[in-house]
Amino acid sequence: MAVAPWLFGGLYFRFRDQNPEVAVEGLPPIFSYTGREERTAMAAVIADQAAAAVATAAEDREPQREEMPGLEDQWNQIENGESGRERPLRAGESWFLVEQRWYKQWEVYVQGGDQDASTFPGCINNAELFEEQINWCLKEGLMEGKDYVLLPAAAWHYLVSWYGLEHGQPPIERKVIELYSIPKVEVYPVKLLLVQHGDTETVLTAQFSLADSVDLLLHTVREQFLVDAEEDARLWVKNSEGCLDRLCNTHVTLLDAALETGQLVIMEIRNKDGSWPSTQLCVMSNMAEEDEDFQGQPGICGLTNLGNTCFMNSTLQCLSSVPQLTEYFLDNRYLEELNFCNPLGMKGELAEAYADLVKQTWSGCHRSVVPNVFKNKVSHFASQFLGYQQHDSQELLSFLLDGLHEDLNRVKKKEYVELCDAAGRPDQEVAQEAWQNHKRRNDSVIVDTFHGLFKSTLVCPDCGNVSVTFDPFCYLSVPLPVCHKRVLEVFFVPMDPRRKPEQHRVVVPKKGNISDLCMALSKHTGVLPDKMIVADVFSHRFYKLYQLEDPLSDILDRDDIFVYEVSGRIEPIEGSKDDIVVPVYLRERTPAQDYNSYYGLMLFGHPLLVSVPQDRLSWEGLYNILMYRLSRYVTKPTSDEEDVGEEKGEDGNSDEEEKDQMPGPSTVGNFRDSEREQAGPSSGTTGRCPFFLDNCFRTSHWPPERRRKQLFTLQAVDSNGTSDRTTSPEEVDTQPYIAMDWEPEMKRRYYDEAEAEGYVKHECVDYVLKKVPVQLQECIELFTTVETLEKENPWYCSSCKQHQLATKKLDLWMLPEILIIHLKRFSFSKFSHEKLDTLVHFPIRDLDFSDFVIKPQNESAPELYKYDLIAVSNHYGGIRDGHYTTFACNKDSGQWHYFDDSSVSPVNENQIESKAAYVLFYQRQDTVHRQSQPSSSSDLSSPACGSTLTPEFMDVN
Repeated sequence: MAVAPWLFGGLYFRFRDQNPEVAVEGLPPIFSYTGREERTAMAAVIADQAAAAVATAAEDREPQREEMPGLEDQWNQIENGESGRERPLRAGESWFLVEQRWYKQWEVYVQGGDQDASTFPGCINNAELFEEQINWCLKEGLMEGKDYVLLPAAAWHYLVSWYGLEHGQPPIERKVIELYSIPKVEVYPVKLLLVQHGDTETVLTAQFSLADSVDLLLHTVREQFLVDAEEDARLWVKNSEGCLDRLCNTHVTLLDAALETGQLVIMEIRNKDGSWPSTQLCVMSNMAEEDEDFQGQPGICGLTNLGNTCFMNSTLQCLSSVPQLTEYFLDNRYLEELNFCNPLGMKGELAEAYADLVKQTWSGCHRSVVPNVFKNKVSHFASQFLGYQQHDSQELLSFLLDGLHEDLNRVKKKEYVELCDAAGRPDQEVAQEAWQNHKRRNDSVIVDTFHGLFKSTLVCPDCGNVSVTFDPFCYLSVPLPVCHKRVLEVFFVPMDPRRKPEQHRVVVPKKGNISDLCMALSKHTGVLPDKMIVADVFSHRFYKLYQLEDPLSDILDRDDIFVYEVSGRIEPIEGSKDDIVVPVYLRERTPAQDYNSYYGLMLFGHPLLVSVPQDRLSWEGLYNILMYRLSRYVTKPTSDEEDVGEEKGEDGNSDEEEKDQMPGPSTVGNFRDSEREQAGPSSGTTGRCPFFLDNCFRTSHWPPERRRKQLFTLQAVDSNGTSDRTTSPEEVDTQPYIAMDWEPEMKRRYYDEAEAEGYVKHECVDYVLKKVPVQLQECIELFTTVETLEKENPWYCSSCKQHQLATKKLDLWMLPEILIIHLKRFSFSKFSHEKLDTLVHFPIRDLDFSDFVIKPQNESAPELYKYDLIAVSNHYGGIRDGHYTTFACNKDSGQWHYFDDSSVSPVNENQIESKAAYVLFYQRQDTVHRQSQPSSSSDLSSPACGSTLTPEFMDVN
């Protein structure tokens, strides 16, 4: 089995592949440094590692060789079983390389069957795999299946114990690592260049597995440079851009830290005064070839989708469009405010990762940036974002704002602050106290930019106690006006066989029951609701038969719902004279594809719910009823076709033999006889059907004395209609199902498929439940209306001394510089889960909050209450899946752009508003600041940001 090379950031791996003809490229060049001690130091480290490997090999050879088993046993132990080379890879375990020619020689020897043959392979010799025999470095470009084979540890130790290892050679042990959930053997471990800060001439080279931890790397560097254990040290690594990143988390693997072969690792020792020699290490920029000559507009940079990370890209683009926050990071003001000791923060790592991303996207040197480092940081600190599942952009936004705040919190030690109620004091006083208390514990650029203040009023329904508090907020989650009706599309199947099924669209309450659907349909059809049975039909069978009390939320918009007119009940009551409703499937016999004579059965058409009078509960009676129900699209045989013989059939069978091949009358007997007598097989043999009740059979007049042609046979089946129904005691009282089995020729001659599938549209089909667009101001008004707390979230009344379902009202007291408005499009309840695609009209400019802020206003500064739009996070799709994009206004040029992962394009202002708008970012007009005014000749700028409209058009709605 061949192994193909796999390149990950300059590293080469081998993983199992079906193509043995895979080209292999060499390893990337290692950075070159000139220093007096370079060659000696590098050789010393590698020689130490090689010596350790040789010592291990010597230990492998030290025990006496085991008695060599038989050749067949050798083959089984090496090739097959749990210890064999065909076993799957498991992360963390060790595999060994064996030279291909030796292994092939061993295979010839073992398969030859003669232990004394001249093909004995001798000791394992891997000399051909090494570049040289001093440091024992592997040759570059080796391929599995061509140069070597991979063996698990158990198989390797078997071979060593039987044949031994060439003297002086180290075993070539490699770890299995997991990359994006795929285990791979790391044939070429990562080689890192190690230096000390302030002494870049002394370069050591060490080899590590990507499964090794950063802590092991730090330990190795300290050991090689003889650093005392009492001294603090930290590591920096040179990234692909030529900048240095700090390895903050020492518990992650080198793979998680994205370290690559040839990277420079610098160890920095803390100064005696507690400071670090350098607050930022810089090296020459090493730009990628494709970006070397690219110079774009800062901020107009896409983000690569790493796999369902469009939600993250959308959130990051929105935050990047906030001028105050972006300038804060670009000016490096964050460096002085990083809080590494905040137990609620991320040791500054989230802020640093975000800063790196901002600097890259605003450098103007990239068309698109891969945010994998930032994604790893987010996943590390928030386990809900682990992996590559789709998430909610607003949920990530909430985490990022909170995480950045804690990482940049200027309060190093939070003091305890007791929350105080208003207790009749003026709102102005209570609000100022609440804001000051909030700032005593929370003071960051996030608070300065995004935090506002609510007034919350709770009223006890029993004693009338009023509680007023002022609480900070970071965004507004405003509800959308919800329509409490929904439209269901159903097919009504009347009992009259002359009438075709009717397609209806009925308006029903979202939180209603199946009975509401029947009542609504009754107004269209004139059929009483208690004469209807509602069914979900899927793949020619009944997926579910609904009860009247079942909730309508069980029905999805994509379900095929059939409503049948019936005159009885599915589950009969003993002693009742009501008709019995029997579910009936249609099946066609289909010859198998092979040479056997076995015939399979395949469902077709729409299933039926047939009302059968109790005095006709027999195979004959059911056959006649079905022929009547199918008379619209099933043709009865002519008299000539019915007469096929006299007393004796053409094939010589007697009348008695023929009677066994057609549905015949069932005899009266005890109901439990059905446990012993199974319903007739698909060939037509009659039998007792489990739903036929006692004393309900009469002598049938069908078939008459003359033999008549039968169009189909009847068979009791299970609810799936795909297998014959057993009549075990456990299933006797369960729901009966009957199948009509058609021969292909009979179906072709007498069954009209086109007519059977036909239906008519009721005039109500043209009805459309209109979704009226709403104004953003309506959503804000709904947000500030009085509501009653839910039972799951009661309020403790200090006066009543008990929990109460109080009324609650939220009012806006103080608004932030950047106001984030989250449109609550996703509705989750015990009745339904849905996404609201209501179109919300929101202004691009001059969103006025003066009518919503209850704090006494400064009439001389109306811009304190007016906002301009700067970004929109969009969500396209449904509640279970979808795609996120962003509209954003560039802070420098004032130009609007559409960000769709790595794709960026300019857009018109009239394209911004759509049903997909999910999170809105508004900037208060008094804080509007432009670093540079847009050129008057810029045709692509938006008037929302002080410039003209773009002539280009891109339909994103």
